[in-house]
Amino acid sequence: MYRSYLVTLGLSALAQAAVECGFNYGATFSDGSVKQQSDFQAEFNTAKNLKGASGKFTSARLYTMIQGGTQAEPISAIPAAIAEDTSLLLGIWASAGPDIVNNEITALKAAIEQYGDAFTKLVVGISVGSEDLYRDSNPEVHKVSGPGVAADTLVSYINQVKDAIAGTPLSNVPIGHVDTWTAWVNGSNKAVIDAVDWLGVDAYPYFEKERENSVQNGKSLFYSALQKTKDVAGGKEIWVTETGWPVSGKTENLGVPSPENAKIYWDEVGCSLFGKVHTWWYTLQDAKPVTPDPAFGIIGSELTTTPLFDLTCPEEGESSSAVPAPTSGAPGSSTAATETQTSGGVGGSQTLSPSAPFPSSNATGPAATGVIPTSRPGQPGPIPTGQAPGGGAGGAGDQTTVVEGGVAAPTTGGKEPAFTGKASTMSTPSGSVFGTIVALAALVYLF
Repeated sequence: MYRSYLVTLGLSALAQAAVECGFNYGATFSDGSVKQQSDFQAEFNTAKNLKGASGKFTSARLYTMIQGGTQAEPISAIPAAIAEDTSLLLGIWASAGPDIVNNEITALKAAIEQYGDAFTKLVVGISVGSEDLYRDSNPEVHKVSGPGVAADTLVSYINQVKDAIAGTPLSNVPIGHVDTWTAWVNGSNKAVIDAVDWLGVDAYPYFEKERENSVQNGKSLFYSALQKTKDVAGGKEIWVTETGWPVSGKTENLGVPSPENAKIYWDEVGCSLFGKVHTWWYTLQDAKPVTPDPAFGIIGSELTTTPLFDLTCPEEGESSSAVPAPTSGAPGSSTAATETQTSGGVGGSQTLSPSAPFPSSNATGPAATGVIPTSRPGQPGPIPTGQAPGGGAGGAGDQTTVVEGGVAAPTTGGKEPAFTGKASTMSTPSGSVFGTIVALAALVYLF
């Protein structure tokens, strides 16, 4: 199951010096209080030492460059990452207007100047924006998740960041954007694909409540959407920037939150990615001190290296014993045939060979159209100067915001509302010919 896909993907992944594996980290806790360096450092240290994870989680994805409560000071996650030797996928928050984007860039340039090589050597990429195209896609989405950014505006922000890092030690760092697969496959957003080096995709089969979204179908839904994004990526790298299964919260159709189901999704999806594809899981901890609904943290309200479920991955080629063979994500489908699709990508072709077929082309409902929002709490963004953090994370669909100049900027009360059809993809990291040969030899040995 998935062997041909992972073999093909592994040639490029192993040829790269490192395949990033980490968690997403917001700038505040779930009650809106601002994280300081010691908080980030404790989180990064915990991630590296999680029981059962074998030291995998040594990378951090950030949503903003700005330290909460300041106008443009670099986020304190940077010195924390330096102290803990944690690599960084930096984030530029793009949905609060051009003034905030300018402040984000100011903070980025200040960090380069202040921390030098100790900082820049840890940076694996820069994301300009996070789900901005999704939030801009539908007026109904704005009501629950705040304003987004249109494609042409986002491209201008991407070009601003490129200009800002030109001639600096970060000049060769790949720049991307993170969004939903439905945003990526929307032809009106193609200019963003053309402007970036990589596409980041956030994936939550749990939220696909108009489909057969039980955790047993999580893997097939995930890989179905992966292919859709890859088909429009033009051969550019695709990174898994968010995915996970909630440990608590309300049921979404057949999607039931629980540590047991989170373990199944971890085994079936996470373990197929870790060490092979750039992946930032959602999340290490989202329940400190307020527990959101749903909650995705693999640890609870206390920072501990003992997770809520076993993080040990099954042996290669095996599935979790708790998982029956998944069926197609298309409603009513029960076919068990395997469909293989191949298309080009950076570093060579990718062959998708999931353990269940992709959802049929005549699938109906929001998962096929990608226009109906569901609920997850508000996504992290910068906290403008002089503004106190808002209230707690609240229930599903709630969003903590602060306002500067009439612009609402989300804080880290949790995650923004998602829509059915949110999905993720995998990257094909490029590498040298020599590296590929070495990787091939390693894979032959392993398989």
